[in-house]
Amino acid sequence: MTQARHHPSIVMAAKSATAIKLASVATFLLGWHFVTTTGAVSPLFLPSPGQIVAQAQELIATGDLWKSVLVSSERVFAGFVLAGLVAVPLGVVMAVWWPAKAIVDPFISLLRPLPSITWIPLTILWLGIGEQQKVAIVFLGSWIYILFYTLSAVQRVDPLLVRAARNLGAGDTAVMWQVILPAALPGIIAGLKITLAISWSCVLSAELVAAQSGLGALIWQGKDWGNLPLVLVGMVAISITVLIADMIAERIERLLLPWERHRRT
Repeated sequence: MTQARHHPSIVMAAKSATAIKLASVATFLLGWHFVTTTGAVSPLFLPSPGQIVAQAQELIATGDLWKSVLVSSERVFAGFVLAGLVAVPLGVVMAVWWPAKAIVDPFISLLRPLPSITWIPLTILWLGIGEQQKVAIVFLGSWIYILFYTLSAVQRVDPLLVRAARNLGAGDTAVMWQVILPAALPGIIAGLKITLAISWSCVLSAELVAAQSGLGALIWQGKDWGNLPLVLVGMVAISITVLIADMIAERIERLLLPWERHRRT
């Protein structure tokens, strides 16, 4: 495995892919700069990259950008963790015990079509416009996806593994902790990573409607002030924050699933 990881062709391919990505981004930015500075596109419609960088530097200097990122991240983390604590155990129970699935399925069918934004009026009436309401929106928009991914991951566990464990004398608890959960964990973690991005869309919908802080509120302020560079700074900040969160999630996944590394290699 070590030899394959350091094989010259693999290293060359990785370097080439990185170079292509950088060239693609550079070409896009140069084209953007050209059309906005030559007047081909009005700055009222699309500001230049330089204007966006200047706006970002101003927000960084005042600390407003870091504060907005931190506030939104805290809301996402709280709602996402709460959703995981509820949905993962529930998904496992539904997958291994059919009465639980029969009980919960009707409610899932009713709630699944509702996007997070439809919960905003109700949560405002219940909780006001404070932090609890933002966390509730993230939870309500995220937990059902985690549930589906968990349920699917556990259902895909090879029944032969379970039969083999039982033939060796393993009880229900041992089968669950030593066979089912380790086999389903890659799928569960993959679902959590995907849902994390969904959680960000949930918090932004809440912040756009009723918030004085956070990246969503920053974007809305840019809209109200007619400050398009501010709007785009908020959007770029969201993308970068989610990318960093994905990188952290990837590191955690590697720590939790060391037996999966050879597949990635």
